[in-house]
Parts: sequence; C-alpha cells; structure tokens
Amino acid sequence: MRRIGSRLAPRTGLAPRTGPAPRTGPAPRTGPAARAGRARRAARAGQYAALLGYLLFLAFPFLWLLSTALKSPRELGSLHPAWIPRDPTLANVRQAFEEQPLAHAALNSLLVALGAAVVAVLIATPMAYVMARHRTRLARAATGWVVVSQTFPFVLLIIPLFLVLKNLRLIDSLLGLILVYVVWALPFALWMLTGHVRAVPAELEEAAAVDGAGRLRTLVSVTAPLLAPGIAATALFAFVTAWNEFFFALVLLKSPERQTLPVVLTHFIGAEGVADLGPLAAAAFLATLPSLAVFAVLQRRITGGLLAGAVKS
Repeated sequence: MRRIGSRLAPRTGLAPRTGPAPRTGPAPRTGPAARAGRARRAARAGQYAALLGYLLFLAFPFLWLLSTALKSPRELGSLHPAWIPRDPTLANVRQAFEEQPLAHAALNSLLVALGAAVVAVLIATPMAYVMARHRTRLARAATGWVVVSQTFPFVLLIIPLFLVLKNLRLIDSLLGLILVYVVWALPFALWMLTGHVRAVPAELEEAAAVDGAGRLRTLVSVTAPLLAPGIAATALFAFVTAWNEFFFALVLLKSPERQTLPVVLTHFIGAEGVADLGPLAAAAFLATLPSLAVFAVLQRRITGGLLAGAVKS
C-alpha cells in the first residue's frame, strides 16, 4: 500500500521540458502575400529614390548658380572648382548692382510679366468658356489655330510683328511688349483653360439657372470659383513666360531705361565674349527668385489646376 500510495501521490515539482521552446512572436510570413508586400516596399523605395534623383537634377543648376555667386574671384579662376565656397562673399551681388541697373530692369520685367498674365487670363477665360460649352465648327477651328500657332518659330514672326508695332508707334514701349507677350501666351492659355472649363459639370450651371440665377450670376458665383485653380496655373505660365523671355525684348526695346532683366543680364558679357562670371551669376540668381516666389504662393492652386484639367465629368 505504501508503494501504491507513493505512486498515486501528487507531484509538487515541475518536470523539465525537453522539447523546443514556444515562440513568443508572430511567425514570419513567407507566403505570396509576404512576397507581394516586400515587392511593393521595394517599388516604393525605388520611386522615392528616382524622385530624389530628379529633384537633385533640377536643383543642380540653381545650386551651382548660388555657389558661383558666393565665390571670390580667386575661387572662380581656380582649375579645381569646389561645390561649397571656401570664403563666401557678397561682393559679386554688390558689383552686379553697381555695374548694371538691375533693380530698374527687374521693375520693368515685373510690370511686363504681370500685365501680360492679367490680360491673357482676362481674354482667355471667356473664350475658353465659349469653346468648351459650345462645341461648334468655329470652336474646333479655334482649337486647331491654338495647336498650329505653337509651331511657328520666333524668327518668322519678328519682322511682321516689328512692322505692325512700328505703325502703331509701340516700338521701344513696355505696352507694346505686353501686347506681344499676350498674343504669344494666349493660345496655350486658351487651350489650358478650355480643359478646366470642360472639367466643371454643366449640371451645376443648370441647377443655378433653375434656382433663378442669371447667366452672369452663374458665371461669377458658380463657375469662376471652380476655375480658380486653372486660372492660377494659366496666370503663372503667362507670368513665367514673359519674365524669362529674351528675344522679343531684345529686338523691340532700344532705350536702356526700358530694357527688361533678361536683356540687362547680357551686359555682363564683354565685347569679346568674356563673361564677368561672379556678378553674372549673382544677377541671374536674383532673377530667378521672383518666379520661385510666385510659384510658392500659387503652389496649391497650381497643383489642383493641373489635376482638374485632366478630369472629365
């Protein structure tokens, strides 16, 4: 009985485990879903790497321009240029403003660019609305004119354009240059705004008409706010085009006090083709800042406008 009782007595200790220890974490995924997830993460990493490379490619001229503008004449003449200036200086900026009337030229460019952008948008918006809402033969012909007009080079247009402006007494005039830029930017602005108008559902205008709103009230209160992103993108295009344009300004403007900034930048190049590199880089860097500032202010509307033009109702 003592032997049987000892066998039936409960054990107070725990026997040692001899098998494998249990896993505390989740088991690794090795199936098709795990492979698909790793492939998506690798593709996303590749996309970010490509985007970073593209941004560096776009920013390279701007960064090199800034580096050149801050270098001393000794560093500019070095056979082994460095990315970062060893002794940064603002002497090139001061010299650029002392040698050329950059402030006055920038004011001329600003007036011309703003005038061209505003006038082009005011003309293109109602024309784009008519072309988008009334798809007649005339509208299709106007669309064809928009496409064909972009194929003409500047050289073919400058002589008749010069004669027309001469008869209108607009040679060597900022007003004449604004008209030229408006005509040049109008086809693309019209084509761009037409896509935005078509993206606005016509049912919204019909609903406003049912509620008793007139045509003008509908356009101002319903259609115009929805076209704001497209108008902002179009205005930026016209502004940047007029701000950076050089050929028309060189031919049509003769007086130094009326010249725009791109024309004044050429004055840093001597008669023998030798450029004063430091002041030229400083002036060119300052010339790019207004475009970047306008783009930064209108960035959200530009992004929305570019996407809205590609959506159909």
